[in-house]
Amino acid sequence: MDYKDASLPIQERVQDLIGRMTTAEKIGQLIQPMGWKTYDKAADGTVRVTEEFKADMEQGGVGSLYGVLRADPWTEVTLETGLTPRQGAVATNVIQQYAMEHSRLGIPILFGEECSHGHMAIGATVFPVPLTVGSTWNMELYRKMCEAIAVETRSQGGAATYSPVLDVVRDPRWGRTEECFAEDPYLIGEFAVEAMKGLQGERLDSNRTIVATLKHFAAYGSSEGGRNAAPVHMGLRELHEIDLLPFKKAVEAGACSVMTAYNEIDGVPCTSSTYLLNDLLREQWGFDGFVITDFGAIQMLVHGHNTAENGEQAVAQSLQAGVDMEMSGYMYRKHLGQALEQGLIVEQDLDLAVWRVLEMKFRLGLFEQPFVDPEFAEQVIGCEDHIQLAREVAQEGIILLKNEGATLPLGKTGTKLAVIGPNANHIYNQLGDYTSPQPREQIVTVLDGITRNLGADSGQVLYAPGCRIKGDSKEGFAQALACAEQADVIVMVMGGSSARDFGEGTIDLRTGASVVTDDPWNDMECGEGIDRASLNLMGVQLELVQELYKLGKPVIVVYINGRPIAEPWIDEHVHAIVEAWYPGQEGGNAIADILFGDVNPSGRLTVSIPKHVGQLPVYYHAKRTRGKRYLEMDLAPQYPFGYGLSYTEFKYENVRVIPDVIGPEDEAQVMVEVTNTGAVAGSEVVQLYIADVSASVTRAEMSLKGFRKIHLEPGQTHTVTFPVQKEHLALIDSRLQSVVEPGEFRLMVGRNSADWTACSLHIQKVGVEV
Repeated sequence: MDYKDASLPIQERVQDLIGRMTTAEKIGQLIQPMGWKTYDKAADGTVRVTEEFKADMEQGGVGSLYGVLRADPWTEVTLETGLTPRQGAVATNVIQQYAMEHSRLGIPILFGEECSHGHMAIGATVFPVPLTVGSTWNMELYRKMCEAIAVETRSQGGAATYSPVLDVVRDPRWGRTEECFAEDPYLIGEFAVEAMKGLQGERLDSNRTIVATLKHFAAYGSSEGGRNAAPVHMGLRELHEIDLLPFKKAVEAGACSVMTAYNEIDGVPCTSSTYLLNDLLREQWGFDGFVITDFGAIQMLVHGHNTAENGEQAVAQSLQAGVDMEMSGYMYRKHLGQALEQGLIVEQDLDLAVWRVLEMKFRLGLFEQPFVDPEFAEQVIGCEDHIQLAREVAQEGIILLKNEGATLPLGKTGTKLAVIGPNANHIYNQLGDYTSPQPREQIVTVLDGITRNLGADSGQVLYAPGCRIKGDSKEGFAQALACAEQADVIVMVMGGSSARDFGEGTIDLRTGASVVTDDPWNDMECGEGIDRASLNLMGVQLELVQELYKLGKPVIVVYINGRPIAEPWIDEHVHAIVEAWYPGQEGGNAIADILFGDVNPSGRLTVSIPKHVGQLPVYYHAKRTRGKRYLEMDLAPQYPFGYGLSYTEFKYENVRVIPDVIGPEDEAQVMVEVTNTGAVAGSEVVQLYIADVSASVTRAEMSLKGFRKIHLEPGQTHTVTFPVQKEHLALIDSRLQSVVEPGEFRLMVGRNSADWTACSLHIQKVGVEV
């Protein structure tokens, strides 16, 4: 059989294999059942396949499995019933062996896993969420994080991940803001390229690389009102210039898989958009991987979008548009055969999708190496190097928003601290959505981090939760006040939570002790499907801060959350504000490192923080015609895109462009001298923005087109150089073509989108001598 001959080209192997397959076997390759339902774990830890999985195999086989190793309240897989790293590797081997031995042609299964900020499996390293990662502005660090995630996932058998999320955040009320890098397409595109390098590497047939899946294609972050999967109202030109840009960059970098978005764009569901999935993705961009739906998206064509009358029409629309695999649904299994019989699709449509799936399995080397080494899995998953890396990412992603009177960093001796707040010592509240169950000892909370930094026996730390994220109970106020009255400085760890009900019980607000009850409290106010109408702190959190502020002591607010918080009173009154987003398992150590000055904060905002929710949309790359102000306030955010403070100061001088007149195909260089004028070493994110003074279409007032994160010792000066090329100056014109138009461009270099120095660059018309 030629398809088993590894010496032959992949194309020949795929062609031979498809020629041997029945229609049922072809359809089987396009489905992806829920993986955690394919195995049973015995009391002694051994694993066997379920009858449900055996039935799937008898109906034509299974092409892929979703989340075999996923553990969370939705799957109902717990620390006790789930799989250790070694057991997980053994389990995928058992499932894979059964699949290959009980299918006529021995086709291996593609295991797909969730890995947004770490493999969503028990024991895996929990890295900070993408919003924190974006705030690092550090591409090399993110690539290392992706490499760690890839090896942890592949070592257990996972060969594909449903990340990175490349959605552009337009409305931070959206619950999935935490899963995104930024509100800026250029910055997201840079992260997208690094994700391809880190996840997929130079070759896929390795025990350290996995298929990356770009999601959600497309414009998922631009939904109406910030509501998940709501319609998107956007013209094609804007779609190309903003929301599609990161996907295009990732495809050019070699992305192997794309996931369709739930939403519609101008009345056309993304899951059945021939324009998006075929005309643009494959024909124009040259994408050669496979397309998978989001969970249950094809069903939405019948019940939701209502563009199909029945299942046969729905699967025909998706398959013909370019959807190759259905995630965790049975629409393809149930209806593709009937759609074929009814003439809604033809055999060639089926073959094309099967070809793309099989080709990826050959590229992954699954036919030659279908099994994994449990010892290797046990060795690399959650290893010390990865834990340290998680700490580094959190350190660089934490943002200092305010530091009145140099309140921070804190001294380590002679100061008693009151650590107060619902997020001070709650492990799941700092991890974000798409997180597996965690043993308590693996997670370092803010209370843990501060206590470790000062020494457990120092007697310098007092703790009280004070209140919950949600709810109106103030029964914890008295204990919080009692702690704060004894302290010199108050550290308040507030914010939000994406924590689902992991069964850890609730917290006694009077003592801070965990209490297991029959009515556990759920503080979830962010995450997938959890969209909000406002951006203020929920519950009585603000009241708690106000009460403790009355004591007249320094108050430091640490936010742990998944979307921007708009609380003007806190911005005005407290002495220091630290934004950590969801910082992962080492978040407590990283936050303590920042608070005590062991690490100089270098995170910078990648989403603008408004003064009030009524200012939305407030993203920085707005059009010049957006208006001037509201009656109650102006349009300026509380904290602009790119903003972040340091424990030192940086001076920008001598911004210049050489040459200042070029042709449309030529290159210029922008230079700036940056000096650390403070007393301590620190890292600065130098940012380049470009504005087209006039153009044939309306453009953003300014757009990020370059950045460098540099580290400077006290007194050190570094000259930062940015190339200015065609891709930085081009616009998408009315014909959807990328062009550079002649005229004047303003080049703005500075520390954020509201603090910069400008110079000018002129683009000559074609044929005019420069």
